[in-house]
Amino acid sequence: MEVLIVSRSVRRAGTVAVALALAWPFAGVGVARADPVRDAQDPSLGTMDVPSAWKVTKGAGVTVGVVDSGVQTGQPELKGQVTAGPDMLADVDGSTRPARLHGTSMAMLIAGRGRGPGGGSGVIGVAPQSRIIAVRSIAEPEDPSYRTYKTTDKGEGATARGIRYVVDHGADVINLSLGRVDEKPDERDAIGYAVSKGVVVVAAVGNDGDKRSGFDGKGYAPYSYPASYPGVIAVAATTQKHVRAGFSNRNFSVLVAAPGVSLPGIGPEHGAYYLIDGTSASTALVSGVAALIRSKHPKLAPALVAQALVASTPSSGASYDASLGHGEVNAAKALAAADRLAAIPKDAAGRPGGSRFGAGGEPGPVTVIPRPTWAKVVVGVVILGGVGGAIAAVAIAMTLARRHPHPETPSAEAPPPRAVPPAWGAPPGS
Repeated sequence: MEVLIVSRSVRRAGTVAVALALAWPFAGVGVARADPVRDAQDPSLGTMDVPSAWKVTKGAGVTVGVVDSGVQTGQPELKGQVTAGPDMLADVDGSTRPARLHGTSMAMLIAGRGRGPGGGSGVIGVAPQSRIIAVRSIAEPEDPSYRTYKTTDKGEGATARGIRYVVDHGADVINLSLGRVDEKPDERDAIGYAVSKGVVVVAAVGNDGDKRSGFDGKGYAPYSYPASYPGVIAVAATTQKHVRAGFSNRNFSVLVAAPGVSLPGIGPEHGAYYLIDGTSASTALVSGVAALIRSKHPKLAPALVAQALVASTPSSGASYDASLGHGEVNAAKALAAADRLAAIPKDAAGRPGGSRFGAGGEPGPVTVIPRPTWAKVVVGVVILGGVGGAIAAVAIAMTLARRHPHPETPSAEAPPPRAVPPAWGAPPGS
């Protein structure tokens, strides 16, 4: 059996399409077996210390809502664990059939069980025992209806409806590997509805970080929505060198980061895997960690799940920059942080002011730090008093001047890949 791993040309990420054919010999005594799919995952799983987290939980009992381009329920890694919700773009599609590639790839990174086509090794998700509820709310370039989606307003409101659907049908975490540059009131309201129901919402910060033409005067990339809405955990992408990937948006919506380069996904060719770049993939990985946290602590509030993720970063949340937020998420440390947060009694009284802000005495002046006049902070700090002191869960979102409306697209939107070079063989079944 031959398995192709193809690097997908991610238009907004600016990657180069390359095809790599890796043969898997038939299994047998004394025969070494290549594992290209798992090899492609090892760097990201290692960076996030996922194997250590699996000693505690693999996400059992958690449902993740994937509001995306749809999920292929028959994908081997996902068989039996995906509930297909409605297609919010049915009016756009007409009689055509969507590809459901991007959404399937995200679902695999979240909940894949590691078994691929033909019983071979496949993609394993960060939370392989979690379940997926999938709603199609965006089109992708491989869809026959993509042109209609891009040039008409028929898909307006689909993501907001999708968010509300998965909330009402049991989602504990929502993955939004998609974005647009303009705000939508119905989408903002849907996010608020999700958070009010205790659902953790994770979204991609966008892939315009290498398009300087769209930067503001201070060098920041455009804000992407829904990542910039209040209550959303906004995720940036890193390389294997643990620095910001060039395509990843740099602005103050970023809360945390995760690997986003050369992660495995599926493509148009049956049985082929693609290496994908983008904040979409990073978001799926963080959604997987959120699912692990919710598996261990089902009632932990969304703000505290966010705080656990922040506490897991290399600086433990002590530092921040607009490129990576607080830094790369560590799954094992996030679970440990969630344990500490969950142990604080809900009715614990806060500490007296003197013990929190210094020795006793009369209150002193508070230094006011001015913020830029062009920015408006729409959500600030959530402070919960506890035995161990105040716990701050910070979510910062800023709004810029409204832009021309654009349809929502996958955060790692990609055109069809280049033809596979003949020297590397043809896709299985061709």
